[in-house]
Amino acid sequence: MPAKIRLQRHGRKGYAYYHIVIADSRAPRDGKFIERIGSYNPNTNPATIDLKFDRALYWLTTGAQPTDTTRNILSAEGVLMKKHLLEGVKKGAFDAAEADKRFEAWKASKEANVNKTKEQLAAEKATAAKARMAAEVEVNKAKAAELAKKKSDAIAAAAEAEAAANAPAEVAAVEPTEVAE
Repeated sequence: MPAKIRLQRHGRKGYAYYHIVIADSRAPRDGKFIERIGSYNPNTNPATIDLKFDRALYWLTTGAQPTDTTRNILSAEGVLMKKHLLEGVKKGAFDAAEADKRFEAWKASKEANVNKTKEQLAAEKATAAKARMAAEVEVNKAKAAELAKKKSDAIAAAAEAEAAANAPAEVAAVEPTEVAE
């Protein structure tokens, strides 16, 4: 039975997430499987991967062939690196302690890169939020200035109309007194 490590699609249309499974290569994509070893959610940023590391390594060493996408996932999680180091131990290139040390160093650098990426994304998000807030403040200032100008124009127009209304009344009041004399 040729075993494959592959993805099994779940979720709704346009929002898929995947189970990482061991399945017979002749079984349908979402059909019967031997074992579920993890999940992959590409909808988050960065993608969320939950993997049973030991089981994935076991299946790789027993000959299960990963699909292309699954190979990339296993590589990102370090399963392929661990398998490579174990092959080196088996061939006698170095001992198991050295393999573990190399794997831990690789894992630490990988985690540092992931944390750096997450921090960078958070910083970009914060910068974008500050820029949006500054743009909104500018728009609000422009609206307030326009409203103040409109109010001052209305007050000036009202004062002008009041002055115009008072001026003919004063002229009319002055003329009859002059006529009376």
